Amino acid sequence: MESSRERREGVPVPPQSPLPQSRELGGATPQIATKESPFAKSWPHLVAGGAGGMTAAVLTAPLDVLKTRLQSDFYQAQLRAARAALASQARLNPFQSARYHMAETVQILRDVYRIEGPRALFRGLGPNLVGVVPARSIMFYVYGTGKRAYSQWTGWAPENPAVHLASAVTAGIATGTATNPIWLVKTRLQLDKNDAERKFGDVGRRRYRNSWDCIRQVMRNEGPRGFFKGLSASYLGVSESTLQWMMYEELKRQLRVREDKIVESGREKGWWDHTVDWTGNFMGAGAAKGLAAILTYPHEVARTRLRQAPMADGCPKYTGLVQCFKLVWKEEGMIGLYGGLTPHLMRTIPSAAIMFGMYEGILKLLGSKS
Repeated sequence: MESSRERREGVPVPPQSPLPQSRELGGATPQIATKESPFAKSWPHLVAGGAGGMTAAVLTAPLDVLKTRLQSDFYQAQLRAARAALASQARLNPFQSARYHMAETVQILRDVYRIEGPRALFRGLGPNLVGVVPARSIMFYVYGTGKRAYSQWTGWAPENPAVHLASAVTAGIATGTATNPIWLVKTRLQLDKNDAERKFGDVGRRRYRNSWDCIRQVMRNEGPRGFFKGLSASYLGVSESTLQWMMYEELKRQLRVREDKIVESGREKGWWDHTVDWTGNFMGAGAAKGLAAILTYPHEVARTRLRQAPMADGCPKYTGLVQCFKLVWKEEGMIGLYGGLTPHLMRTIPSAAIMFGMYEGILKLLGSKS
């Protein structure tokens, strides 16, 4: 603003800069609208996802070993023989069949402990942890960042299902590509047959001595491409993680709506309301994972089969995703595509609940939004 003296003397006054006035002069500072980078506050998702994944992997390791073995063709052949012998003795109704399948799962877990020792229940946990921490960190980081990025680029709200869909697909592809070599080593170690499976009592000989030996053999015998076997099935598995994320986000939205209604009504929360507050996200994550796993499970079997070690002649039994599905269907039928489903659900539902529960809790501690 020009002064009264300048107006009287006719001194031309240059136009005022639109810079904000200082607080000392009593002027109000206008807010300059700037778009925050979607990567600005993503590190809490990295930390929370890694911590949640690590905890869940350690607590559910024995069931992960069992699931992987039941997905392989070696164990499926043994189970088919046992079921055929049982079917010849008595015809089971659906309830008896389910009970037998559960008992069968527990029996295999007990046999692994008895024949191979307690360490066998945690076989592959080393590379599993090496894979889980970056995998979950990448997944939650890319998903959280993707929600903000897609929301900014499209102008849609972060709660829009299309934003959830795009973010989940991006996170699934990025995670699968980056961690496939680690999962291949983990699968090979878990499926590594010792002589106890062929000649009881001798557990000295193994194909792979440890993770590093497995890496060297894969590189020498199969080349760099060998580390990416099963990647096509992992990409197919993006459908599972996408379904899981979308269902989980919808369940969280319903919980927020429920909370808003309680606040608007002004009523006091009862014991059930407090229970939902503490366990809502936890239970929702488990339910979303369970339903998504059942709907998309065959890709898990295909991924395990494609990652199996080559046969004695050095040739892989399963050479591609479509060929794998066709061969499993031809040799084993529908039941082969769902081999290991029971231990998979026994592991993956509590694992998802633990992982997402810790993820949400750590984000709250770090003052970040989920």
